[in-house]
Amino acid sequence: MIKTAVMGFGNPVRSDDGIGCYVIQELKKSLGNSNAITILDMGTSAFEVLYQLKGHNRILIVDAVVNTGEPSGTLYKVPAKEVMRTPVEDPMVFLHSLKWDQALSYAKRILADEYPEDIQVYLIAIDNTRLEVELSDKVKEAGDKVVQLMLDELTASNEV
Repeated sequence: MIKTAVMGFGNPVRSDDGIGCYVIQELKKSLGNSNAITILDMGTSAFEVLYQLKGHNRILIVDAVVNTGEPSGTLYKVPAKEVMRTPVEDPMVFLHSLKWDQALSYAKRILADEYPEDIQVYLIAIDNTRLEVELSDKVKEAGDKVVQLMLDELTASNEV
């Protein structure tokens, strides 16, 4: 059985930056409980849940991305290895602002041989990170599209 972790990152009180959390909420409504899928609302922290990735064959990630030059709501799907930066060793890393690429670099160390190779990242272009709890219509539409794409992917691999 394929076991997938779905991770949503973002700050739900910074408007469109909360899109990862929104996608996770919608997936929870659609999927309920499943032994094959672990849904993780990462919010703005990640370190404490990295150990929950153990035993998964695949990771799906959703997050906002700024300064792309594309309109708000533009959706990207890329393998994580295509967009991951080399982690900077920093013993004072502020754990409550850990981004997904940093989280994965730590997960790779923690999980060692159990680190999954299949990691896909859904990024949604945003412009608005003001102190608000509402998503813009375009970003919410892109989030709904990601929910459907993930459900389709999970269904195709017989996890749903």
